[in-house]
Amino acid sequence: MPVRTCESITAAQAASLVKSGMWLDYGVGLCQPDAFDRALAARKEDLDNVKIRTCLSMRPRAVIEEDPDGDHFHIFSWHFSGYERKKHDAGRCNYTPLNLGEVPDYYRRFLDPVDIAILQTAPMDEGGYFNFGPTNVWHRAVIERATVVIVEPNPHIPYVFGADNGVHMSEVDYVVEGDQQPCPVLPNPDPSEIDRAVARRIAAEVPDGACLQIGIGGMPNAVCSLLLESGVKDLGVHTEMLTEGIALLFRSGRVSGLQKALDRGKVVYTFALGSQALYATANRNPDFSCRPVDYTNSPQIIMQNERVVSINNTTQMDLQGQAASESDGHRHISGTGGQLQFVRGAYASKDGKSFLCLSSTYEKRGDRRSRIVLNLTPGNIVTKPRSDTMYVVTEYGIANMKGKSVAERALALIGLAHPDFREGLER
Repeated sequence: MPVRTCESITAAQAASLVKSGMWLDYGVGLCQPDAFDRALAARKEDLDNVKIRTCLSMRPRAVIEEDPDGDHFHIFSWHFSGYERKKHDAGRCNYTPLNLGEVPDYYRRFLDPVDIAILQTAPMDEGGYFNFGPTNVWHRAVIERATVVIVEPNPHIPYVFGADNGVHMSEVDYVVEGDQQPCPVLPNPDPSEIDRAVARRIAAEVPDGACLQIGIGGMPNAVCSLLLESGVKDLGVHTEMLTEGIALLFRSGRVSGLQKALDRGKVVYTFALGSQALYATANRNPDFSCRPVDYTNSPQIIMQNERVVSINNTTQMDLQGQAASESDGHRHISGTGGQLQFVRGAYASKDGKSFLCLSSTYEKRGDRRSRIVLNLTPGNIVTKPRSDTMYVVTEYGIANMKGKSVAERALALIGLAHPDFREGLER
């Protein structure tokens, strides 16, 4: 890679480097640029067919808001936030299917070079590095494949330890002064009684020394609260997302990581989204290690720790055990993320367990419906095949699908459904 100049320029000057037809990369979550984004949107009348990759956008993007019809900018997301979901509904955001842990390889093997990568980072440290903060994911792969690299430093980005979690000044073409907004937060709603009922069943299955992966959502986070009450100890963490629940377990002393085979004593993750308290917990914390997503999410890496416990949400499951976790029919909601990779890695781990949790019912247009169904909603994406399903948990019970025939699976899953729907499912 050639040595870059690391020249300081304005956001408007940086935006002037963009030409029609280019591929831009905005990175993930906390690393998405703000000042550059607004400056680029201001140039919309000069540009056509500019394509921008994003993921988990936590603030409105000016290139979308200022170009509502998509005449100038096209947005491609690797995983939807709530904002991107709404923009997808409006026809302004496209989803790219994946296994999240494979994305660095996509950049290196299958995607055309990135014309310009623009990432928000922590300010340059004494070694000349711009730290990515608690959002490592595939940013190194993006920089390797970028013709021009621009950073937008922000003192509010936490400085976190890890591997390959930054870019050196010699790899940076331009530095843009940003507006230094505080990091966006992701609300963590209090768990419902159903969340706690599901969590109680899972927590009973977590042994001392287990290595946790906790997914996003109320139910997985409720498991962390129940683990606090259960007295389990010496937990390890090897996860994709650093959640509020994991940080709570760490601060309570339940996480030591001393029984992990890999990264002993470290909380390993690839990105964090949550409260300012969560970011403060990770900031300059030597017990935390932010790693690239092809390390955190690789089943071959995950399985090397013993007693891996993977806990994730799903939204619908059929009577054969297929799980649809990312869409509502043809309406895309979130993404595959790392769910399938962690399900497989946990199963391959010695004494490992994977849990898919869901409430038995949901409300839609005033109508109560079962999440356990004979057939998935037409158009629903199968996030996890039936052959990968292990434990399924609702507020009515827990069942292991491994080794069960189709008929045995159906009976077990009917037993997890809401009583009002069981007779219909049996018929």
